[in-house]
Amino acid sequence: MEACLIVTYRCNAKCHMCNTWQFPTDPEKEIGPDIVAKLPSGLKFINITGGEPFLRDDLDSIIATVLPKTERLVISSNGYYTDKMLDLAKKFPTIGVRISIEGLPEANDRLRGIPDGFDHGLRSLLGLRALGVKDIGFGMTVSDVNAKDMIELYRLADSMGLEFATASTHNSYYFHKTDNTFKDPEMVASEFEKISCELLKSKKIKSWFRAYFNHGMANYVRGGKRLLPCEVGTDMVFIDPYGKVMPCNGMDMEMPMGDLTTHSFEEIWTSDQATKVRAAVKTCDKNCWMIGSVAPAMKKDIMTPIRWIIRQKLGKGNNCDCGE
Repeated sequence: MEACLIVTYRCNAKCHMCNTWQFPTDPEKEIGPDIVAKLPSGLKFINITGGEPFLRDDLDSIIATVLPKTERLVISSNGYYTDKMLDLAKKFPTIGVRISIEGLPEANDRLRGIPDGFDHGLRSLLGLRALGVKDIGFGMTVSDVNAKDMIELYRLADSMGLEFATASTHNSYYFHKTDNTFKDPEMVASEFEKISCELLKSKKIKSWFRAYFNHGMANYVRGGKRLLPCEVGTDMVFIDPYGKVMPCNGMDMEMPMGDLTTHSFEEIWTSDQATKVRAAVKTCDKNCWMIGSVAPAMKKDIMTPIRWIIRQKLGKGNNCDCGE
């Protein structure tokens, strides 16, 4: 199982696709290490996110608590607090970091609402790499406004030896947004397909699976049906800053399975309420294609992306000519 730990809704950014910053959590009510300690051991992956996680003064204590419970831990950040990030990486050199960058400098700073945000993010990435942190990269939330920057950012990441992750704008209770739309979905989808083609040409097998993910992003933007089943609440779980256990952050309304401040994780996970939530997930028609739910689905049904990759590599797919 994988988990996403949302440690705060406080944020120093004012992103165009997200209004979370307008609804910050009260620091005194945010769960601390004693509550996150209730997460089960043996997790495959934990993503620590927000808001902006580095606004937590006790982030190091949270990391120390959950790091032994997982095979891999990645913090998602806007990269603004470089010194805090580097200090944490020195203390926990095995962690991963993904920094959100929304485009080239002008577009990023405008869309993120952070003066010199691109500069801060890039300095953080370079600092992490200088420390020898292995699992680092940046991610982009794609819309009509920044889609054309996606290929350049991918090439920048590739030239620096960094990971490059993609997502698309969408609406949910988590973002407090209902008006994110694609004015030109075909243009945005085609930009995702360009990334998919570039990834297929890589010699890294991991990049081929990322190509499949971006193929799914193009399908999502076009309004297609989700390519793999969604099993959030079963393979993936979200914990919000107040300790509520949620299946995901993509639904239109909060759908708690239980509360970690009053119950153990095991009690919540096996409860009647959790069963009801999983049933609701099965009838969800949003067709989200987010890495949090897609990654475990790809691992569970590995042959579906493999078959797609083979077709593309043999030139029998409709994505691109990716032969060597």
